Amino acid sequence: MKKCLFCRLPEEAIIAENELAFAVYDKYPVNPGHTLIIPRRHYSSYFDVTEDELLAFHRLIGDVKRLLDAEFKPDGYNVGVNVGEPAGQVIWHVHLHVIPRFKGDSPRPGGLRRVKRPVTPWEREAEE
Repeated sequence: MKKCLFCRLPEEAIIAENELAFAVYDKYPVNPGHTLIIPRRHYSSYFDVTEDELLAFHRLIGDVKRLLDAEFKPDGYNVGVNVGEPAGQVIWHVHLHVIPRFKGDSPRPGGLRRVKRPVTPWEREAEE
């Protein structure tokens, strides 16, 4: 994939790796230390990645967390994958976001439930 940004990343950008996946800092971080974990083979969808590659992909989360804990000392993390345009995927090479979170970095962080408007009564009540 010559046009894919993640297929052309320079080796020096890699902060952690294993045989089937690697990690780099996000070029446009949400917070300091925002990291992307990327399978070496090009896949557009998380659901197409092989079981071995998924395991390698997810094993890097622990390595990245230790690195980020030491360097940035976050209070928590958001970890996730955007799959498809409606979910916010804009680069069509699967990547997992590891986003360090810090107390006070958002007035109402809300986790993954904050990605869209509440639709259930209990969600709407929690917003009030």
